[in-house]
Amino acid sequence: MTKRFRGIVALDKVDFSLEKGEVHALLGENGAGKSTLINLIAGTFPWTEGAYSVHGHSLSHLTPQVAREIGIAAVFQEFSLVPDLTVLENLFLGREQSRGPFLKRSDMRRAAGELLDELGFHVPLDETVAFLSRAQKQMVEIAKALRTHPQVLILDEPTASLTDGEAEKLFDAMARLKARGVGIIYVSHRMSEIRNLSDRVTVLRGGKKIGTVTTADISDEGLIEMMVGRPVDQLFPKIEHKPGDIRLEIADLTTAGGTVIDASFVARAGEVVGFAGLVGCGRSELCRAVFGLEPITSGTVKLRDKVVERPSPSAMLADKVCYFPADRGSEGLALIRSVRENTTMSSLGLPSLSTGPFLKFWRERDVIRKPLTDLALRPMALESKVSAFSGGNQQKVMLARGLMQPFDVYLFDEPTVGIDVGAKVDVYNLIKELVEGGACVIVSTSELPELINLASRIYVMHEGRIVAELGENERSEAQILPHYFGGTA
Repeated sequence: MTKRFRGIVALDKVDFSLEKGEVHALLGENGAGKSTLINLIAGTFPWTEGAYSVHGHSLSHLTPQVAREIGIAAVFQEFSLVPDLTVLENLFLGREQSRGPFLKRSDMRRAAGELLDELGFHVPLDETVAFLSRAQKQMVEIAKALRTHPQVLILDEPTASLTDGEAEKLFDAMARLKARGVGIIYVSHRMSEIRNLSDRVTVLRGGKKIGTVTTADISDEGLIEMMVGRPVDQLFPKIEHKPGDIRLEIADLTTAGGTVIDASFVARAGEVVGFAGLVGCGRSELCRAVFGLEPITSGTVKLRDKVVERPSPSAMLADKVCYFPADRGSEGLALIRSVRENTTMSSLGLPSLSTGPFLKFWRERDVIRKPLTDLALRPMALESKVSAFSGGNQQKVMLARGLMQPFDVYLFDEPTVGIDVGAKVDVYNLIKELVEGGACVIVSTSELPELINLASRIYVMHEGRIVAELGENERSEAQILPHYFGGTA
């Protein structure tokens, strides 16, 4: 398969095959060609050159409708749900069951309920999709795809919005589909998922196929080297931690919803402090509470020995605290606005960008170019909408906003979620640069190797409480993981 967009080669003579009853993973950096390939397979747009066959029958062209008719279903990162319709209406949209002019609502409700029960997804059928959480929308998308009984199922980062428990239910459903002979194309940046779920892996880099391997025959390190073209030991930079004065001190902090209970910790200049724990343990809520996004019922927040009476985002920004949310799509970025506008939106009061109430709009492009270059944004299309960029590049735009002015404390919540290994390296190098420049960096992540390799100290949370603090010589997985479940190492 070859695909060109306006003369740009997005996919260059890539071969790919999917067998009955296998899970075939696609692995590659953002921009490697994964999305282009699965869109070709799903009929979203035509290929420029190449040959395509399904069940041994060659096809000269493909559309989404034809793909569905021959048994191909896709669940993409961007949802295709109608927000003003209910869950039930979305599940049957375009394929309603009827008798004459009348909808068979009871039959549709029964079928939808059975499907959601089989998947283990708890989503109210009569709820309007606009009011669902992102995780619930992901569940509806998956259920919608499976309702057509596909022979080929494409899953593009399906667990990015799911908790560990919800993801396990999806994996169980995948195992049942595989046993029925359904072929599954699985796109993920999570190496553990690829290792545990897939039979084969195809690695793409720069629009070209690097190779297809049997998952059991290659190590994680080997897959990463195929993907990025360099050994895995070069992924994490060596950070020189030089802990100095206390920048942030939290004492007995409890949030209104009880998601954080009596949390206390300190973070110093010149060090990375990590927060570990399962999804839902309270580490994200703790970061949000410190920045003023979660109401606090008791406890104190101190910045440089000064108590912050009522933390709020505006007050914390003024006190040189920067927060990067875990969900860049809904909280971190204005997706319909340009890269330029997203990068400068919290820095418009800087003298370099404004005089009094007047914006120096002609200076914006010059001012933002350095932070975006430092983060290796590709392409450097400053007037393009952020929604047009890959997940890794969207993350870089959000991070560039924090480089527009100096901060004393940086709060990173899941800084590498949904981005490829190459983009992760850029984020790790940013953290190194900030810490060695004297900043205090706090990283909350579900990726334990990141904390082991980046942090000088790690706090572990369980059910809203900090249950352990681990120093430099206590940061192996064997020492950390027991605390995830409230135990001791």
